[in-house]
Amino acid sequence: MSAAGSDENAPANPSDAGSSDEGPNGASPGGGIRGRLFVWMQYILPQHGLSRLILAATRVRAPWFKNALIRGFLKLFSVDMTDAVEADPYRYGSFNEFFTRPLRPEARPIDANPHAIASPVDGAVSECGIIDQDRLLQAKGRHYTLDDLLAGQPWAKRFEGGSFATIYLAPFNYHRIHMAMRGTLIDTVYVPGRLFSVNTMTAQYVPRLFARNERVLTLFDTDFGQFALVMVGALNVGSMATVWAGDITPAARRAVTRIPGPAVTLEKGAELGRFNMGSTVILLFEPNRARWHPLLRAGSVVQLGQAIGGLRSDNPGERT
Repeated sequence: MSAAGSDENAPANPSDAGSSDEGPNGASPGGGIRGRLFVWMQYILPQHGLSRLILAATRVRAPWFKNALIRGFLKLFSVDMTDAVEADPYRYGSFNEFFTRPLRPEARPIDANPHAIASPVDGAVSECGIIDQDRLLQAKGRHYTLDDLLAGQPWAKRFEGGSFATIYLAPFNYHRIHMAMRGTLIDTVYVPGRLFSVNTMTAQYVPRLFARNERVLTLFDTDFGQFALVMVGALNVGSMATVWAGDITPAARRAVTRIPGPAVTLEKGAELGRFNMGSTVILLFEPNRARWHPLLRAGSVVQLGQAIGGLRSDNPGERT
């Protein structure tokens, strides 16, 4: 097969992306002085306090309150409810239930080719490509290291010279995260940090953004070597959760912590976790394992389940 399946499953053209200049969780701050002010304000905001407040507010079940939040959100963002199991936004028990709403199974078909990397989320690609030794591209002119991103985990070196893809989830996106391929869980690690917004504007101005923000690291073993998926927290992200450990953030103890979990095996397309409010995921592959679709680039819009790249196994006779 080709690197990522047929062109009909290819990511949308970068010009279709709608989040290149988004502000906190999607609002547009503009560029120039306004954009710099937006980023500067994040340094002085009580980021974790705000996120805890958001967490509490989005789980209030009083109908008048949660419906007011949902109504305000729908005025700000164009949300497609036709793919949801429950299409009426006001029938959800809380704002968080509305925000993390499940989709109808047929709404996001998962590419069945075992050599295809399925997009784990709906979103827009921030950057993707080859890891330059241990350096990943954050934005034009800005890099950060694997060791920083993975908080010095002993398995970080496995991905030096490998491949990465960073995908941003806007507020109107589906906010559950799924498996890019079949894998068995090896490790889950909580890493404390700041909670800067993760939109393009902030990525341009905040050094080492993804290695500074709070995050959850997950590592899996697969038929194509190991891969990691990093869930990156952000301003107004109330919590991050996995299906095997539940809510991991906010953490009672803000220190790098290995989260115990079963040796669970998840099928391709199975739910891995979710953001309770929007953020970013980073996929990491070992060297010579992944090849991104030729149309996958910064700004590409992707949907859960579509093929975004191809995989190569240890068997030299197999093709991606």
